[in-house]
Amino acid sequence: MAIPVILAAPLLAAVACIWLLISDLIYKLSDRPALKPEVRPNTASATVVIPNWNGRDLLEKYMPPLLAAMAGHPDNEILVVDNGSEDDSVAFLREHFPQVNVVPLPHNLGFGGGSNIGFEKAKNDIVVLLNSDMRVDAGFLQPLLNGFTDKRVFAVSCQIFFSDPHKLREETGLTEGWWDNGRLWVGHRIDDKVKQLFPCFYGGGGSCAFDRRKFLELGAFDELLRPFYYEDTDIGYMAWKRGWKCLYQPASMVFHEHRGTIGKKFERTYIESIVRKNALLWVWKNIHNPRRLVGHFLFATGNAILSALSGNRERGPFLRDLWNAAKQLPGTARSRSRAHGLATISDEEAFRRPRGSHFRDTFVALPVKPEPLNVLFLSPYPICPPIHGGGVFMYQTIHELVKHCRLHLVALLDEDWQIHTHEEMDKLCASTEYLMRMTGRIRQLGSIEPYAVREFANRDLDWLIDRKIYVDQIDVFQIEYTNMGQYARGFRKIPCILFEHDVYFQSIGRALEKIRNPLKLASPGFEYLRALRFELKMLPKMDRIQMCSEANKKYLAGFLPQLAPRMQAGLRAGIDTSRYDFKPDARTPDTLLFLGSFRHLPNVEALQWFLDHVFPIILKTRPAVRLILVGSDSPPRHSLPDIPNIELVGFVEDVRVSLAEYAVFVCPILTGSGVRVKLLEAFAAGIPVVSTGIGAEGLTERHGDICALADTPEDFATKTLQLLDDPAVAAKMAARARANVVDHWDMAVITRKLVGTYHDAVAEMRNRATN
Repeated sequence: MAIPVILAAPLLAAVACIWLLISDLIYKLSDRPALKPEVRPNTASATVVIPNWNGRDLLEKYMPPLLAAMAGHPDNEILVVDNGSEDDSVAFLREHFPQVNVVPLPHNLGFGGGSNIGFEKAKNDIVVLLNSDMRVDAGFLQPLLNGFTDKRVFAVSCQIFFSDPHKLREETGLTEGWWDNGRLWVGHRIDDKVKQLFPCFYGGGGSCAFDRRKFLELGAFDELLRPFYYEDTDIGYMAWKRGWKCLYQPASMVFHEHRGTIGKKFERTYIESIVRKNALLWVWKNIHNPRRLVGHFLFATGNAILSALSGNRERGPFLRDLWNAAKQLPGTARSRSRAHGLATISDEEAFRRPRGSHFRDTFVALPVKPEPLNVLFLSPYPICPPIHGGGVFMYQTIHELVKHCRLHLVALLDEDWQIHTHEEMDKLCASTEYLMRMTGRIRQLGSIEPYAVREFANRDLDWLIDRKIYVDQIDVFQIEYTNMGQYARGFRKIPCILFEHDVYFQSIGRALEKIRNPLKLASPGFEYLRALRFELKMLPKMDRIQMCSEANKKYLAGFLPQLAPRMQAGLRAGIDTSRYDFKPDARTPDTLLFLGSFRHLPNVEALQWFLDHVFPIILKTRPAVRLILVGSDSPPRHSLPDIPNIELVGFVEDVRVSLAEYAVFVCPILTGSGVRVKLLEAFAAGIPVVSTGIGAEGLTERHGDICALADTPEDFATKTLQLLDDPAVAAKMAARARANVVDHWDMAVITRKLVGTYHDAVAEMRNRATN
């Protein structure tokens, strides 16, 4: 079976693709029909349409609560379209519910066909489409009517519960849709924090209110998709492409017995084959971007072949699905041309607008000077306690930012218990939400995405960002770390601002320089190329790019000179100097402090270099010198040299205690990028510092000014011994360092500047959007 599939699948896909592209060419050569003007519907009353097929038992069960819910207005009506039932549904309704209008059909037109008849017969502007297996809440109608807030609203969807509260909610009404790997993906979100009207990808056909006029203008449910499934997804997407809106109304509640009718009348395998076939037809009708369309056919062909080779019957589409869809190509081409003629925006834009963040950016009128400013702060790591340099920057920035704006924090945590350590953030911020460390994309051989990016790629986080931006009325999206740049949105009125804690590809490049064995270059070399590609493609999506230092800014601008005006230095790398007591003397003699998180590879490499090449030289001259190692995720003691001169402390609650006690701070960093917060803390606390040039990057290039600089083992050991030998000289240098960090790196000062740049970016973008 595999060989025929391998031959036939590409042929079928090629024929279908060429057919559709030719139909596009014919459409472009023809005159486009004029679109009708938009009119806001009358929302005083509504017509409920129920397509029915052999659902007498369901009608008997669910009609009474519907009648009660519709009793609030005399013009409300209930219309049942009977699809040729054989269970006396029509007679039953006429006898027991004479107030219900019944439209009997001689044969079954399917869900879409029956629904379309109901829309044509309805007397009201708003038509609520209900499945026969849907029980409505007593107050379900008015919230739906209230959702038609302007003339661009096409549909307002109910919140769906299952009748059995213990059953997993596979559908909620809060729909989402996205394009990935050449196909459409759809799903329902469970999100109790959505308590207001919210955009959704489509309104579910069995639990949604529609603007009847707009519904008919779009051609109603397409017979191409008979007998069932994808009709609602199809018309919802067409509405978005028309420039309209589909909304979710959580205040309107209904209860569903899933597949109460279809599941009883058809075999599961038949239902699944229809779903797969209609999934193909949806794409062939609606995706008008040639690149996406060709990508879809490559996906469909590959999947059909893989399914045949592996014998996996859970995958799809299969060759039979391609064939069944191809048999409908003439009708598909007609539907595609009609969809072309109704579209006013691109496929890309139609997938963006249903997302809460883009909906706010597109449809909501935003002030040029918002007060207060709402800032969404996204961190890939825990904030509390600040156990690494970037954590300190974020922690202290948040403490200052909350004085000037409403800050909304989203942070990723590693363990459940870390939620409790963030109670401080809960009190400070306008809102906080935490996600446990997510499952990223599967690590794939040959992937062109850096591992650090794939690790943090997650749809739940993507959804959370969209919801926060919409619900919390976000004005500025502050993104921390390069790997989170994948969540930039490309807004017109909401600036996306990235703080590059370090230049990622520069850090990897510096690590490559230290590798002497050519056989070990392949993996990190490939990661460098992936990082370079990702960063250079991602950064143009940012409206502002914050750099640790002018050195980082100059380096990055060499690769992206056109972005230099968006790059900003001196706004994020800093500390609250008032929290550090300056203590230039009375320190424990003959002690060296190494500080840093050992999850950070440059710290691990730095310590190894110091232990192998520098510390032995120091001990030859001063055998009593002790090296104290402080930091989270410290290495096991047995992995360190077995000598009494090394003291492994590990994680401490407050590094200021260590900074105030020991004689000299060593920073033997050889790789990485950015400004080292450990040096700013050391400067503020008054401990004299010896650092490599890379370690002090962005802070100083002059030896002895605010710290000693050395890049060879011998020189590093010599500079360290000089500071141990002459505490008075060391104290004077420490005093200069303290003055420097207070004047140039104090968090309160730079955060006030940061907020000013936020306001400037918002005003610039919103003025440009309105002109």
